Amino acid sequence: MTGEPSPEPRWPASVALLVCLGLNLALPERLVVGPRWLLPILITLALVPLSLRRHRHPNESPSVRVLTLSLIALVSVANVLSLTLLVHDLLNTNVTAGRQLVYSAISIWLTNVLVFGVWFWEIDRGGPHRRAAGGGWADLQFPQMENPTLAPPGWRPRFLDYLYTSFANGSSFAPADAMPLSARAKALFASEAVVSLVTVAVVAARAVNILR
Repeated sequence: MTGEPSPEPRWPASVALLVCLGLNLALPERLVVGPRWLLPILITLALVPLSLRRHRHPNESPSVRVLTLSLIALVSVANVLSLTLLVHDLLNTNVTAGRQLVYSAISIWLTNVLVFGVWFWEIDRGGPHRRAAGGGWADLQFPQMENPTLAPPGWRPRFLDYLYTSFANGSSFAPADAMPLSARAKALFASEAVVSLVTVAVVAARAVNILR
C-alpha cells in the first residue's frame, strides 16, 4: 500500500523570483522598461500564488498556475527588453562605463537562468502539482528517468534539478543534463539559449573590450 504523493515545496521558486527582483533593482535606470516599480510589482504578484500554501498540491486550482505562468512570462519579456536596450546602447552610443555594462550583463544573464528555471519547473508534466500526483507527459527527460538505478526509489525532479538544467543550458547554449521532449520545452530551451548567447557573445564581449 502506498501513501499519498508528497506535495512539492513552493519556496525555492519564490526565492528565485525574489533574487530576480533584486537583480532588476540593480540595473541602471536606462535599462528598465516602463516605470521602475512595474517589474517589482509583477514579480511580487507572481509570488502571491506561490506563497498561498507551503506546497504545490495535486488538487490545486488551474487558475493558480495560469496566473503564475502569465506573470512569469511578463518577467521574461521584461528581461529580454532590458537586454535589447543594453545592446542598443552598446551599438548606438559611445559607452565608456564598461564595468557597469559587465554588471548589467551579469544581472540579465542570471535573471534569464532563474526565470527559465521557474519555467521548466512549471511546465514539466503539467506543473509541480501534477508531478506530485504522478500524472502528465514528461516535457524533460532527466538521466534518472532513463536509468532509474541512478536515483533512489520514487525519485522525481525538484526545483533545484530544473534550475541546474536552466544553468547548464544558459552556459552551454544546449541541453547538458535534461533533454527537452515536447515542443514547448524545446521552445523554452531555444529562447533561453538565444538570450544567453546575445548576452555573452555581444554584450559581455563589447564590455570587456571597453575595459581594455
